[in-house]
Amino acid sequence: MKRLFIVIALFGITFINAQTKEELLALKKEKTDSISKLQAKADAIQKEIDGLPGWRIKAFGTIGGNVSGYNNWYSKESPNSSVGNFGINMNAYAIRIEDKYFWKNYANVNIGWVKFDDKDDPTDESSYEVATDVFTLSSLYGRRFGKKFAASALAEYRSTLVNNFNNPGFLDLGIGGTWTPMKNLVVVIHPLNYNFVFSRSGTSYDSSFGAKIVADYAKSFGNLNFVSNLSVFLSYKSFDYSNYTWTNSFSYTIWKNLGLGFDFGLRKNKQEAYNYQLADHPDLELSDADNKLQSYWLFGLNFKLD
Repeated sequence: MKRLFIVIALFGITFINAQTKEELLALKKEKTDSISKLQAKADAIQKEIDGLPGWRIKAFGTIGGNVSGYNNWYSKESPNSSVGNFGINMNAYAIRIEDKYFWKNYANVNIGWVKFDDKDDPTDESSYEVATDVFTLSSLYGRRFGKKFAASALAEYRSTLVNNFNNPGFLDLGIGGTWTPMKNLVVVIHPLNYNFVFSRSGTSYDSSFGAKIVADYAKSFGNLNFVSNLSVFLSYKSFDYSNYTWTNSFSYTIWKNLGLGFDFGLRKNKQEAYNYQLADHPDLELSDADNKLQSYWLFGLNFKLD
């Protein structure tokens, strides 16, 4: 009889625990569904806010880096050394949307430093050196004459920031039209554009007249944010004076305004390639320069400022 009572008691405890677990799981599902509904309402309200006239300011960036040290690590060519790299990419927007016009301003800074210090070689460079240096500013003003079309003017400046600022520096000034086929995509086509190139003595750069094409796309998928910008200059003087830059930023928010980020960029500019090779080949012509694809990438901690 005593054993039967113990069995019944254990069965009752198990049944109560199972019932409690199911109730807690049901309660958890109910709360999760409620949070999802509230988030959907919050997203809908944010869309309405984004559609209101006025300024919208946003900034986000990625920081990445690592350091390492070796002592008597004989399998390496330099057994005593320290290695490090550090990079930062920053994007900032200031956009004003009105019924009859818009004004979009954008800034991008991407700088990376690297260091390789061979402790057994007193002649090598032990400090950090700049490996990536990108600086871009642009301002687009448009006057609407339809929901998707506007007459526009664009000013865009590209150079380096830490080393050789404005040497070279590229300034595009032009007018034309802007097409917005969808909410997150802006396409600028300016057939009247002048590409000013600034440089110091000892280099060979030429300004020219041409067409400017810019495509800017920004989209959010839950916690994932994506921004892509393509800037193309097509010179009427010669294709050798044309250039393009394509930058992309991905960020995934993990907690509050922090997450992971990945940035990469591609560029082709024959005048830059020509001047880089000119030091070793003084008789080189622009048409003969080897215009290789330029690229950079950065992966690390991402942050955003709303």
